[in-house]
Amino acid sequence: MRILVVGAGATGGYFGGRLLQAGRDVTFLVREKRAALLARRGLHIRSALGDADIAAPPTATASTLREPFDLVLLGCKAWDLPQVIEDIAPAMGEHSAVLPILNGMRQLDLLDARFGAARVLGGQCVIAATLDADGIVQHLNRSHSLSFGERDGSDSERVRRIAQAMAGANFEPHASTTIVQDMWDKWVFLASLAGITCLMRAPVGDIMAAPGGREATLALLDDCRRVAAAHGHEPHPAVLQRASAVLTETGSTLSASMMRDLEQGHRVEADHVIGDLLARGEAHGVDAPMLRLAHAHLKAYEARRAHA
Repeated sequence: MRILVVGAGATGGYFGGRLLQAGRDVTFLVREKRAALLARRGLHIRSALGDADIAAPPTATASTLREPFDLVLLGCKAWDLPQVIEDIAPAMGEHSAVLPILNGMRQLDLLDARFGAARVLGGQCVIAATLDADGIVQHLNRSHSLSFGERDGSDSERVRRIAQAMAGANFEPHASTTIVQDMWDKWVFLASLAGITCLMRAPVGDIMAAPGGREATLALLDDCRRVAAAHGHEPHPAVLQRASAVLTETGSTLSASMMRDLEQGHRVEADHVIGDLLARGEAHGVDAPMLRLAHAHLKAYEARRAHA
């Protein structure tokens, strides 16, 4: 299976690097500067679960991409998605599949519109990783799972082929027959975590130590739950119980990557993760005051950043 991994940053670099480490046929679609750096320094992963050092990994750029791939693994930032969709067009042959692992659901709408729903899988990943100043992928915890599946829940031949290609690589691949529900479950949790930690500018443990912090967190989680329910994807009670436990853990140092981006003055995926969930709720008549407040806070940050 020929696999094109979009980007060689924290997420793409990690999963693509692990696949290369396992001997799979992987090419990274990157910008010219990153391609030159990878050719000169190689791709390096540092992880408690095992390091990887790959000299001169195969790369392509938007201007050199010519041939179709069997699978396009897409994990860019939300604001780059429209351009990335055009960049990967030459790689999307008649039988190609694209596997997006962005957060939320809007990427499915955009990819469906460009390539047709039949070629777009559902997908998500669970990992904490960052690209350091030297271009090294730093894996920050022990989670490194990647789930994928047909959005209609079928057990297809292409999903079995993808599972086979990913088997044996140093991460946890999972072929799911409930991938759309899995994506909604993650979205509900992530929007709650990002919303509350950005609002409070604090990790979970500090929020729990503040008067009213627990109540505000659970109110935001319930807003997100009700939006998912309105779309027919209410998380199972056990999923909600786990989310609630993580979001209200006393002493926890957990925070969303969006909060870290915000504190460092970087761009944030306000509209993709928070705003799109809010809009989908409003379209179904769901009143979500905490979600609306979280989105307003992030939009105010973006406005201030734009004028800085």
